[in-house]
Amino acid sequence: MVISSKLLDDGETVVVGTRTHVKALVVPVVVLLVVAGLAGYLLTLPDGDRAGTWRLVIGVVALLVVLWFVLLPFLRWFSTSYVFTDRRLITRTGLLTRTGHDIQLNRISDISYEKSLLDRLFGCGTLVISDASEMGIRLADIPRVEETQLAVSRQLYRSSRPDDDA
Repeated sequence: MVISSKLLDDGETVVVGTRTHVKALVVPVVVLLVVAGLAGYLLTLPDGDRAGTWRLVIGVVALLVVLWFVLLPFLRWFSTSYVFTDRRLITRTGLLTRTGHDIQLNRISDISYEKSLLDRLFGCGTLVISDASEMGIRLADIPRVEETQLAVSRQLYRSSRPDDDA
C-alpha cells in the first residue's frame, strides 16, 4: 500500500494510490552503470607505490557519485506518494523532512492530464488538479495517468451528487 492506513479517516477508502513512475529512475540507473564501469576500469590502472591511494580516491569518488546521483533520487522516488481517497487528495514527500498536502475533493474544480511523447512511451503523464486557489497542483510522472484521471473524475462526480437516500 502506498499510504499507511493510520493516515485515513474512519470509513475513508483509497480510490487511487501511486508513486511517481519508475521513469524517474532511468537516469539514476544509467549513472550507476556508467560509474560502475568507469570505476572498475580506473581501478585497474594505478600501479606503483601510490596505487593503493589512487584506488581509494577512485572508490570514494565513485561512492559519492552513486550516493548523490543514484541513492538520493531512489529515496525521493520511494518516499513520494499520491493518494486519492473518496474524500481527499493526499500527497506525501520527503526523506528527512516529510511534507504532506491534503485537498478535500469538494475543493477540486478540474482535473486534467498532459502527456509528452516520452510520457506516452513510458505510459505516464502529468496530472493537473485545479482547486479554488489560483495555482493548480501538478503531479508529474503519474503511471497510467488517463486511468487515474478517469477514476478521480468518477469519484468527484459521485461526491458532488446529492444523496438519493433522502
